[in-house]
Amino acid sequence: MAPPAVKYTQIFINNEFVDSVSGKKFATVNPTTGKKTAEVQEGDKADINKAIKAAQDAFKLGSPWRRMDATGRAALMNKLANLIERDVEYLRDLEIMDNGMTVQLATGSVMGCISFLRYGAGYADKLHGKTIPLDGDYFCYSRYEPVGVVGAIIPWNFPCLLMGAKLTCCLTVGNCVVVKPAEQTPLTALHIASLVKEAGFPPGVINIVPGYGPTAGAGLTESMDVDMVTFTGSTEVGRIIQRAGADSNLKKVHLELGGKSPNVVFADCDMDYAVETSHIGIFNHSGQICCAGTRTFVHEDIYDEFVKKSKARALKRKVGDPTCEGTEGGPQIDQEQLDKVLELIESGKSEGATLQCGGKRLGTEGFFVESTVFSDVQDHMRIAKEEIFGPVQQILKFKTVEEVTERANKTTYGLAGAVFTKDINKALTVANTIRAGLIWVNNYGMFSPMIPFGGYKMSGVGREGGEDGFKEYCEIKTVVIKVPEKNT
Repeated sequence: MAPPAVKYTQIFINNEFVDSVSGKKFATVNPTTGKKTAEVQEGDKADINKAIKAAQDAFKLGSPWRRMDATGRAALMNKLANLIERDVEYLRDLEIMDNGMTVQLATGSVMGCISFLRYGAGYADKLHGKTIPLDGDYFCYSRYEPVGVVGAIIPWNFPCLLMGAKLTCCLTVGNCVVVKPAEQTPLTALHIASLVKEAGFPPGVINIVPGYGPTAGAGLTESMDVDMVTFTGSTEVGRIIQRAGADSNLKKVHLELGGKSPNVVFADCDMDYAVETSHIGIFNHSGQICCAGTRTFVHEDIYDEFVKKSKARALKRKVGDPTCEGTEGGPQIDQEQLDKVLELIESGKSEGATLQCGGKRLGTEGFFVESTVFSDVQDHMRIAKEEIFGPVQQILKFKTVEEVTERANKTTYGLAGAVFTKDINKALTVANTIRAGLIWVNNYGMFSPMIPFGGYKMSGVGREGGEDGFKEYCEIKTVVIKVPEKNT
């Protein structure tokens, strides 16, 4: 598959592509080859401020966007979804080149973006307030109103999908948005910008400024003129963003952060299905998924067999060029991530875990890691506590339901989890006891725009998806009216 030609590399403000104020550019790198693919205009605080001003103007009372009703917003969102679908193969190829994901995953990322937009379009006229019965001669009602200007910071692992998720949450309820895509993966966001203009969105409603976190990202989080920031990424950066929100204008902050999700496998499971599904739950997208089931807890009665079969499955996994047919795993996103994964693998070896397979860099071109499986993992080890974000499975042994639920919760994270069992009582006990935002039973990784997704503890604040996700991007206003006394 030939790499796609890059069409858009400029900043998108007020429905126009423009150069950065500084004139600086940065290179994007194909993680499969390690080679430069394009030079993109580097936005910083000056460009962010221009984009914020455009969004503020688009949000003013009386503007075309504010005068537009929910039906009009829905029509524009559906049109954007149709245009993305028209360009699905090109966007897929950009996603592969920019991110290193396989053809199947890249297609899913683009189709997920479309699904979010269509779901939001269908919901735009269905988010409404309530009438509230008060004592006395009063009429009371509540309404949901858009929060205003939203800064959306997109991660590199699923650029197109998460661009769609955040745009949907903003647009469905009538916000304007400034998007900062990850510096590793800005290309699909910039192509979607061209489709925003083609769809007919009013200028300033959607603005896209590629750049780096300490400059462009900080420009959003520290601004007194941004009403909300939504961020998906690491817990470390999430802390910085939450502090910046507090230190500026106490803006609303939505955070979907890291995870160290427990995957609990009981002896009464369907063994082959549990092995395969657990494998996908950690090795999908080379482990670069925040809710990956990285802590695989397996009951002692089936532990040795599960480890044996998991090792065999990992050894069969085809890792390489993501454009090739049959490839299951691609590269890590960049050299920094590659080095982090390899360093944590070394820590697992030194702390006494048993390396069943993998553990090394794969090849010399690009940023590939062998599919790696550790057994005899203990809770205190770094590989059992820290988010690796790579193709590394850790398999831990347990005896009882009470023990495994306590150990599963002994983490600073709380994003997701899973349980495999044929016993509904055990399934519900684990599902209801693990402190995490999303629990899968006898599956791993089923997602939909209809599902609220977000974490407990240091895995984040708020939810994305479903009705709860839309409400995150609103303010609730209550109106109390004194009813005139009736004439007697």
